[in-house]
Amino acid sequence: MDYLAYRHALETQLKSTELPFPPAELASRCERVRSAMQASGMDALLLTDPVDIYYLTGYHTFEVSVHTCLVFSAHHSVLQVPSIETGPAVVTARVDEVLGYRWEGVDEVIDPLCDVLAPYRAIGLDGWSAGLRHGIVSQLQHRLGSGRFQEGGDVLDGVRVVKTPAELECLKESARITSLGLKAAIAMVRPGVTDNAIAAEGSRALLEAGSEFMSLQPIVTVGRRISIIHVNHKRHVVGTDDPVFLEFGSAYQRYTAPMMRTVVAGRASAEMQAIRDLCRELFEALCQAMRPGNTFDQAARAAEAVLAPWRDRIFFSGVFGYAVGAQFPPSWVEGSGFIARGQQHRFSADMVFHLPLCLRLPGQWGIGLSDTVQVTSQGAVPLTDNSWQLEEKF
Repeated sequence: MDYLAYRHALETQLKSTELPFPPAELASRCERVRSAMQASGMDALLLTDPVDIYYLTGYHTFEVSVHTCLVFSAHHSVLQVPSIETGPAVVTARVDEVLGYRWEGVDEVIDPLCDVLAPYRAIGLDGWSAGLRHGIVSQLQHRLGSGRFQEGGDVLDGVRVVKTPAELECLKESARITSLGLKAAIAMVRPGVTDNAIAAEGSRALLEAGSEFMSLQPIVTVGRRISIIHVNHKRHVVGTDDPVFLEFGSAYQRYTAPMMRTVVAGRASAEMQAIRDLCRELFEALCQAMRPGNTFDQAARAAEAVLAPWRDRIFFSGVFGYAVGAQFPPSWVEGSGFIARGQQHRFSADMVFHLPLCLRLPGQWGIGLSDTVQVTSQGAVPLTDNSWQLEEKF
C-alpha cells in the first residue's frame, strides 16, 4: 500500500477525527486572517511555520522538521505534507486539499506547489519562519517570478496575538497542569538530590495530568547554574541552602501557559529574599501597565524604572514578557509580541503573555518567578497560580 492508498483508507474511517477545535472555531480564525490578507493586498499566504498551519487548519504532528506548507487564499486551502505525515493530515486537519510527496523525494515538492501558487499575483510569506527553506523559496521565485512574493509574517501574527475564548480555555487548562507538575517537582527538592531527579518527577506529573508532548521540556537548574540563561538539568546535586530554579509549561491542545518558581533547599539569604521582592515589584508594575491602548514599550519602561537601582548588579534579558499560545518544539514562545523597550505594538484585551522575571547575579545564583497573564481592561491578570513566595525546604 502506497501513501495515496493509505490516505484513502484513512479518509473513509478517520477523517478529521482529531480536530483540536470545532470546525466553527477554525472557520472563524480563517475569516479573520482572510480579512487581514485583504487589507494587506495579498491574494494568498504560503505558510511553513507549524503553528501557523495548526492555527488555521488544526494540523499537528510531533515531526516538525520536514517540509510542510499551507497555501491559504480567499476561497481555498491546500496542505502539502511528506508521505510519512499522511496520517496526521487526514485525521487532524481541516483543509480543502492535501498534496503529498514522497518523504525521500523532496524534488517532488516544487512542481505541484508551483501549480497551486500560479493563479496568485501577491503571495505573502514569513521570511523569518524557521520552516521556510531557502531552496524551496528560490525555486518558486525562479519559476513564478520573485515579484509575486512579499513579506507577510505580520498578517497572521496580528490575528494570533489576540486569543479567542476557546484558546483561553486551553491556556487555563495548561496552567492547571503546569501547576501540578511544579508542585510535584518542588516536593522533591532537598540537599543531595539531583536536578535530573527533580525534573523527572515534574515531567511525570505533567504527563500524568494530561500534558501532550511539550514545546520545551521542564527546566531545572541549581545554585550558580541559575545565573546562566538556558542551561538545563545535567546531573548536578542540590547542596544545602542552594536555590533551585524551575520553569515548566505543559501543552494542552498545543497551548502552553508557562510558570517559573524558585525553591531553596534550606534557608534563603536576605539577598535572595530581596531579589524575590524585586521580582514581585516588577510583576505588579507590568500588570498595571498592560492595559488596552498602552504600548508594549510603555509597560517595559514601567518595569525598567523598578529595576533601575539594581541594574549594575543584576543581569536581566531585557524582555519582560512574550506572547504565548499554541506552539511546537523547540519553543513555547509564540513570537507575535514582546514586552521590551522600543516595541510600539499596543495591548488589546485577551492577549496572553508569559512574564519571565528571572534575575541573575552572574556566577552566584538567580531568582526566577513568573506567571502567564491575560490582558483585561483592568490590567493583566494571572492564568497561572504562582504563590510568589521563595519557598524554603528544610
